[in-house]
Amino acid sequence: MATGIVIAAAGRGERFTQAGGTGNKLNAALQGSTVFEQTLRQALASGLPVQVVTRPENLPVQRACAAHQVPVTLLASGGLGESIAAGVAATSGWHGWLIHLADMPFVTPAVFLQVAGALQQHSIVRPVCQRQPGHPVGFSAVWRNALCALCGDRGARDLLSREPVYLLPLDQPSIVQDIDLPSQLPSPP
Repeated sequence: MATGIVIAAAGRGERFTQAGGTGNKLNAALQGSTVFEQTLRQALASGLPVQVVTRPENLPVQRACAAHQVPVTLLASGGLGESIAAGVAATSGWHGWLIHLADMPFVTPAVFLQVAGALQQHSIVRPVCQRQPGHPVGFSAVWRNALCALCGDRGARDLLSREPVYLLPLDQPSIVQDIDLPSQLPSPP
């Protein structure tokens, strides 16, 4: 049994399109590929198993996963909670889950490994950078049922607010850097 990474890629990215972005933000160009492909590459480079939850209509994400032989759970998600639940349910053989957001392409493989390592001593691990909570958030096997019961758009926030969480201090701004708006995409050289 392993600790693995669940990449939540089933959001609609409405803030991105409302701010003038075209299409799904996960398929936006970034550093010679896409936001999602960068996120996926970083996760895979950790050496940990990866499971992706994405929308049935997001074919570019599905193609990227197929190219890397990464299993996919298709879900017309109503929110992050449902995505987490589906990803955890699809990986019942794992003994820990790093919940990661697909719009966070700058999180390095080392961060995934550090969170997974801390999960060996703590049941919930959240990296922090300058007191800002980041991702991925690690959960041990004792939280499987609670994670599978999540729904709505709050993700695991309620669980994180009522349970003891080990805050892993990391000097890595990437753990809080996501792409919600077109202006957050680096300009092409």
